[in-house]
Amino acid sequence: MSSNRKSFGIAALQLKLDEADNLELLLQKIQRTKLRYPWVKMIVLSELALRGVGAQHARELPSAEEEAFCRSARELGIWLIPGSMYEKCGSAVFNTTPVINPAGEVIARYRKIYPFLPYEKGVTAGDQFVVFNVPEVGQFGVSICYDMWFPETTRALAWLGAEVIIHPTKTDTIDRLDELSIVRASASTNQCYIVDVNSAGAQGVGRSIIVGPEGETIHEASVEEEVIAFSIDVEKVTRVRERGMKGLGQALKSFRDGKVRYPQYEPGAVSPALEGLGELKVPD
Repeated sequence: MSSNRKSFGIAALQLKLDEADNLELLLQKIQRTKLRYPWVKMIVLSELALRGVGAQHARELPSAEEEAFCRSARELGIWLIPGSMYEKCGSAVFNTTPVINPAGEVIARYRKIYPFLPYEKGVTAGDQFVVFNVPEVGQFGVSICYDMWFPETTRALAWLGAEVIIHPTKTDTIDRLDELSIVRASASTNQCYIVDVNSAGAQGVGRSIIVGPEGETIHEASVEEEVIAFSIDVEKVTRVRERGMKGLGQALKSFRDGKVRYPQYEPGAVSPALEGLGELKVPD
């Protein structure tokens, strides 16, 4: 990577959203954000912002809604991560985040690897990681909500080069504070930025959080609607990864150089301890 990478403006939109068709509202909020913060080059929405929960909302992609987001990105000249939406593909339904560049092109679609089972019913797990390049800035990865509870997903993105992880979330439950601790820990252990965007209103409890590569909280939102505009310095990721967090632990180098073979990743691995936990189902 160049040593002259530019700082990069991002706006995370924590919006009060209903479980309804929110397309026009989202497009208006995106436009207003760019007008208010012309230096912002990427706008990020929350998980399932478009319509809320329900696999019955699935559409084949590209859809009319996705194309509307593409037009918005092109007209405003921004990178747009419009949260996620249900994607119909054959008989399967995925929870999918499109990545749209300033030319209005979908350059990637990330399918959530860990649906929130047993509650996120009817949704198929994805099996591919997404890392994309923002020219003159750096490498960005994508994960969605429950993915963060599995440290392997974040480490895989860092392994693939991600310096910033965009993480749309839809949490309306009492475990939001636990999620905040996971975001901070994940940013620290992978020495990267994490942009975790939750919804407010009927869809979520807010408390979006932006964390830097030394685990520092750049901003933690309230439970109300907020437009969180901030700049990142991706060169800081390089410095922290090379020199260590606060000049100390160089975790990714140690992971790279480690010789241990983790038993859970061996082909055909079975854990008697985990097998004994029983079926994945809603508790009685």
